[in-house]
Amino acid sequence: MRATFLFCLFAAVSMAAERPVDPTFLYRNTNKAAFQPSDVSTPTCGYRPLFGEGDEQTSIVKGVARYGEIVVQPGGQCKTVSHEGEEQIYYVLEGAGSVSYRGELAAVRKGDFMYFAPTTEHAAGNPSGEPLRLIVMGFKTPKDLEDFGAPVKLPIAHESEAKKQVVGNHPPSTLYQLLLGATNSRRDLLSVGHTVTSLFIMEFTPGGTNQPHHHATEEEVYLLLEGSGEMVAGGGMDGVEGRHPAQPGDAYFYRLNATVGFYSDEGASAGKARILAVRSRYPGLAR
Repeated sequence: MRATFLFCLFAAVSMAAERPVDPTFLYRNTNKAAFQPSDVSTPTCGYRPLFGEGDEQTSIVKGVARYGEIVVQPGGQCKTVSHEGEEQIYYVLEGAGSVSYRGELAAVRKGDFMYFAPTTEHAAGNPSGEPLRLIVMGFKTPKDLEDFGAPVKLPIAHESEAKKQVVGNHPPSTLYQLLLGATNSRRDLLSVGHTVTSLFIMEFTPGGTNQPHHHATEEEVYLLLEGSGEMVAGGGMDGVEGRHPAQPGDAYFYRLNATVGFYSDEGASAGKARILAVRSRYPGLAR
C-alpha cells in the first residue's frame, strides 16, 4: 500500500514538473531566424518568421497573425498576396525597392512604412542592386471592420516626418515618433488601423528608459533597431522585472499584461538606442 502511494505521488510530481506553462513573452532575433516557405516566397524573396504564422510557438500569440522579415534579393520579386481578415504593415529596415498596391507601384526606402487593408493585393519588389529588407506585421481583423473598405491610394509615410516627443507619463529620456494609429487617431502620421492601435519608434538617450509597464488590452512587439541595453520582459515572484541583454535584431512579443520596458546602456561609449514597437487589440475585448 505504501509503495503504491509513493509511486502515485512520484508520478504526480513528475507530471507536474513536465507540464508546459505558457510564457508571458517570446524572444526571437532577425539575424538568427531561419527562412521558411510562405505565401510571399519566390526564389528571390524569402521570409523569416518571428512570431505568429510560420513560427514554431504560437500558443500565446492571439491577435498578431504574423510578424517577420521579408528579404528581397537584387532584381527580385515577391508573390502578390491579399489576406482576408488580416491587415498588414510593412516597415523598410534596409535598402530601397518598390511595393505594388492595387495595381500601382510605389517606390520605398529605408524608414518608410505603409498599410495594407484586408483583401487588398500587394507585393514587394527590388529593382535595386542591394537586398531589400522589410518587417511585415499582420493583425487579425474582424469581418465587421474589414467591410469598411480599403484606402484608394497606398497609405505610406517616412519615419522622418514624425516629430520626436515625450508621450504620456514616460520619462523625457525616451522620445517617441508616432507613425501609425487607429482610424480615430489624431496624433499619428497615418490613422488607418483597425486591430492595430499604434506603430511607433522610441529613441532612448544613453541610460534612458521608458519605465517598465504593461497593457491590459493589447499585445505588443518590440524590435531593437539600433543601440544596446536591457529589454524588460516578464518578472519573478518577487515582483522584480526580468532584464535581458539586447542587441540590434532582438525582437520580443508580449502577451497582454506582461511586463514590458527597456533600459538603454549608459557610459561614454553608449549611443542612442531605437526600438520599433507595435501594439494591437487582443481579440474579443471591448473596443
